[in-house]
Amino acid sequence: MGVGKTTVGELLADRLAVAFRDTDADIVAAQGREIADIFVDEGEPYFRDLERRAVRAAVEEHSGVLALGGGAILDASTRALLAPHPVVYLSMDVEEAVKRTGLNQARPLLAVNPRKQWRELMDARRRLYTEVARAVVATDGRTPEEVAQAVLDALELKEA
Repeated sequence: MGVGKTTVGELLADRLAVAFRDTDADIVAAQGREIADIFVDEGEPYFRDLERRAVRAAVEEHSGVLALGGGAILDASTRALLAPHPVVYLSMDVEEAVKRTGLNQARPLLAVNPRKQWRELMDARRRLYTEVARAVVATDGRTPEEVAQAVLDALELKEA
């Protein structure tokens, strides 16, 4: 959350001269409502099913840079689907998350005691992120342009 997946993804797509797609945006467009509203109205299991289907469709249909929501890797079938692809885990620590997002209540999984919940989410997810990632790129203290370059370097990709 707030790590810059969309911003960095768009920069990477531009540098590689490929299309960009964000599965969270796909879900919002298909549902006609924000993710936070889906969580409140339908619950997390419903959202995770939408997310799983959105990721599968995007991986099957899209050949450019793809940004996934932070919880997409919770699903084992999604992790298996991502295995052959060059996945990058953009990491950051809680202090950076506070700076970037304020850990505000617009994030449905961080509505109460956001710092503690962010830490707990990351503790639960970090292993899964690193399991699917071909590279881990720290974003702390870096501009989106610096992160995009670090991703290109980590994956040994050349700009178009």
